[in-house]
Amino acid sequence: MKKLLVIGGSGFVGSAVVRELVRRPEFAECCLTLPTRREAAARHLAVLPTARIVEADVHDPAVLGRLVAGQDAVINLVGILKGGEGTPYGGGFARAHVELPRRIAAAARAAGVRRMVHVSALKAAADAPSGYLRSKAAGEAALREAGLELTIFRPSVIFGAGDSFLGLFARMARIAPFFPLACPRARFQPVWVGDVAAAVVESLQRAESIGACYDLCGPTQYELAQLVRYATRAAGRPRPVIGLPDAVAWLQAWAMEFIPGGPMTRDNIRSMRIPSTCEAGCALPFGRVATPLEAVAPGYLRG
Repeated sequence: MKKLLVIGGSGFVGSAVVRELVRRPEFAECCLTLPTRREAAARHLAVLPTARIVEADVHDPAVLGRLVAGQDAVINLVGILKGGEGTPYGGGFARAHVELPRRIAAAARAAGVRRMVHVSALKAAADAPSGYLRSKAAGEAALREAGLELTIFRPSVIFGAGDSFLGLFARMARIAPFFPLACPRARFQPVWVGDVAAAVVESLQRAESIGACYDLCGPTQYELAQLVRYATRAAGRPRPVIGLPDAVAWLQAWAMEFIPGGPMTRDNIRSMRIPSTCEAGCALPFGRVATPLEAVAPGYLRG
């Protein structure tokens, strides 16, 4: 491949995917186009030799069409955790998770670009309890209907340097003497961002990945309270965790929706009603061994 369009390439997961592409010799001469709303948001990738940062609105069909034209493949990594309330999902989720994939598919078909890799979410389903998961399922469906050479990845919660998960708990421990926690027994199987990036990049070279949907999980399942305790201990600020009753958790999440950058929403609580874990025996694709959380997290949580 000589040209790749990476939508969402300046974000947490996207940056890892771009660095993985640059690291691999087989993509050494591949031009990576990285559209971003603000060029400053992708400044950390500007030093990469094959990255071309373009300030663009990917939600504009005309702009998106120009970006897709001439590419060998498209990678879509756009995802948000806060998209508002609505039926079957909030407007923010509709725009980012449903309308954007539909527009990418239309642009790809118009430009004759067949290959696409899409990152969705574990347990995405039309009948899932949250708007987030329902919107992710709708985005997958829109792409499948387009008849592209499509690979879908469904990761559990993703951890790594710069994440908004373990890193958020560690940062909150600087000011919080304890954690009043919603859904303390919610289950996750965190997967390292490096493993996700490697799977995405490897799939571009694997014909067998076309038409496939891969769940991505780490080697260990945890309850949310365990992860909070672990993150605060690793950061050198151990904090007690107090599980909240459901009604109190719901009120807490509702109140946090009015705070810019608030850590919890009612839709997040709905998502946690089902375990974000893989089936027994699930392994990463292409023979990769999942990286344990404990092998990576202490290195960035201590900062």
